[in-house]
Amino acid sequence: MVTLTTALALGETALKLGLICSLTVLALFLSYSMLNVCDLSTDGCFTLGAAVGAAVAISGHPFLSIAAAMLAGVCSGFVTAFLQTKLGVESLLAGIIVNTGLYSINIAVMGGSSLMNMNRTTTVFTMMKDALDGTPLKGRTEIIVAAIAVVLVVAFLVFFLKTRLGLAIRATGNNADMVKSSSINPVFTTIVGLCIANSFTALSGCLLAQSQKSVDINIGQGMVTIALASLLIGGTVMGKGGILLRAVGMVLGSFIFRLVYTVALRFNMPAFMLKLVSSVIVVLAISGPYLKRQWPQIRRRMTHRKGGI
Repeated sequence: MVTLTTALALGETALKLGLICSLTVLALFLSYSMLNVCDLSTDGCFTLGAAVGAAVAISGHPFLSIAAAMLAGVCSGFVTAFLQTKLGVESLLAGIIVNTGLYSINIAVMGGSSLMNMNRTTTVFTMMKDALDGTPLKGRTEIIVAAIAVVLVVAFLVFFLKTRLGLAIRATGNNADMVKSSSINPVFTTIVGLCIANSFTALSGCLLAQSQKSVDINIGQGMVTIALASLLIGGTVMGKGGILLRAVGMVLGSFIFRLVYTVALRFNMPAFMLKLVSSVIVVLAISGPYLKRQWPQIRRRMTHRKGGI
C-alpha cells in the first residue's frame, strides 16, 4: 500500500529528475521540432557534459563546470552540424558517428576510467544547500537548482526563437530550400541550432552528475529515447500553441515520464525491464494522437460489423 508520505517522496524524486532531464527534452525540442533535425548524438553529448562538468568541478570550480560543460556541448553540436552541412553526411548517420566518437572522448575526459567519484567535491548543489540551510526550503536543494536552470533555458528559448535568427532557424526547419530564396543561409542556422541544442543537453548531463555525485560512462545511455518520449508526451498533453506553452509542455512531459519510471521502480520492476517501459511509452505517445483521430472511423467500422451480424 502506498502511503501519502511515499507518494510525496515518489513525486519529489520524479520532479527532480524530470526537471534535470527536461533540459535534454528542450534540446530535442529545438533540434527536432524547430530545426527538423533528428540528432542521435544526444547520449554521447549528455555523457560529455557530465564528464567535463565533473572534471572541472573536481578541480575546484563548481560554477565554471557548468560553462565548461555547455561549451563542450557546443563543440559536439558543431561537429554534428559540420558533418551534415559541409560533408554531406545524413543527419541520422552524423549523429551516430558523433555519438560513437564521443565514447572515446568521454573516457579520455574521465582520465581513462569509466567512473568518476564526486563525494567530496563542491558542486552547485552543495553550495545551494549551504545557502538554504536554516530556511523553509532546506532539503529541496536539487529541485531548486534544477528549476532555476529550466526557467532560464525556457526563458532563453522563448526570447531566442522570436528573434530574427530564431525565426530563421524555425523557417529552416519548415523548408530549407525555400529559405535560401530569402537570403537565409540554412548551413549557418543549422549549425547555430545544433550548437545551442547540444549545450542544453550537456548542461542536463552536468547537473545530473553533480546531483548524484558521480559520473558513469553509461550515464547518458538511452537518453535520446527518454527525451523523445518526454517530448511526444508533452506535445500530446499541451497540444499546439505558442513557444512558451510548448516549452512548458516539454518540461511537463519529462516529469510525467519520470513519474512513470519512478512508480515502476517503486513496484520492484526489474531494472532490465525499464528499457521496455521506455519503448512502450514512446509507442503510446506516438500512436496516441493517431488513434484518437482514427477512433471515429474505427467505431463506425465496429458498429457496421455488429449491424451486419
